[in-house]
Amino acid sequence: MAAPVESIDEYLSSCPTEVRQILTEIRRRVHVLVPDAEEAIQYRMPTFTRNDAAFLHLAAWRRHVSIYPLPTEFEGEPGVHASGKGTGRFPISAPVPYDLIDRIIKTLAAV
Repeated sequence: MAAPVESIDEYLSSCPTEVRQILTEIRRRVHVLVPDAEEAIQYRMPTFTRNDAAFLHLAAWRRHVSIYPLPTEFEGEPGVHASGKGTGRFPISAPVPYDLIDRIIKTLAAV
């Protein structure tokens, strides 16, 4: 098992380039949409918090990136591959639906 990471930067540095670029863009969008969001590592994943509560977790996989939790109202949206309760998968082989991800971020952060 890999050693735990201490920061989102450290997590991203261990990702393949394609995945790192996607997660970096999602990270940038979180900070634009939720300026008071703070960063942490929880459950060994990049996590964004607001008012001391986690609202978004990200994960890098070989063929996709995941967002946790995925609000139920987004499960049927084109571009989202729901995989299990509360998990949104976005394949790196397809265009990333950043506008949809922005809507998910806003919903999770309740901004």
